[in-house]
Amino acid sequence: MLLILLGVLIMHLVILILLIVSTAASAWSVGGDMSTDLWYNCMTSNGGYHCKPASSEDWIQAVQALMILSLLFCFFSLIVFVFQLFKLVKGGRFFFTAIFQILASVFVMCAAIIYTVMSPDDGSVKFGYAYVLAWVAFPLSLISGFIYIVLRKKE
Repeated sequence: MLLILLGVLIMHLVILILLIVSTAASAWSVGGDMSTDLWYNCMTSNGGYHCKPASSEDWIQAVQALMILSLLFCFFSLIVFVFQLFKLVKGGRFFFTAIFQILASVFVMCAAIIYTVMSPDDGSVKFGYAYVLAWVAFPLSLISGFIYIVLRKKE
């Protein structure tokens, strides 16, 4: 049982790291001398690296908000898991942890879908690693949420 709990905890920490990196990294879209993330549009020109704030369009603000919410819900899920680990009665299930983790999964999925649909379609611009990490975090957090539903506290 200890190995299962340790495995679930490590998986949760990996998901949290993936969400932090995908939210903060400057590589949601890359192409040529330009990189775009949720917060800045940066380009290399004349030997310098120049960044300006991301557009103030509604869709990018929705993606920003959803990624922050997914990060917060994943973090709260970790806190609730540790709390339930010590306070939950024997045989109890980790429902609150599962709910928070599944909500984090839904938020990151919605953010990635909105970014996919609304990002400018330019032939030279490709999706970057932060975008891919967000899509990797989605199924991992969903699976983690379902594991928490099945998981029971034993002695």
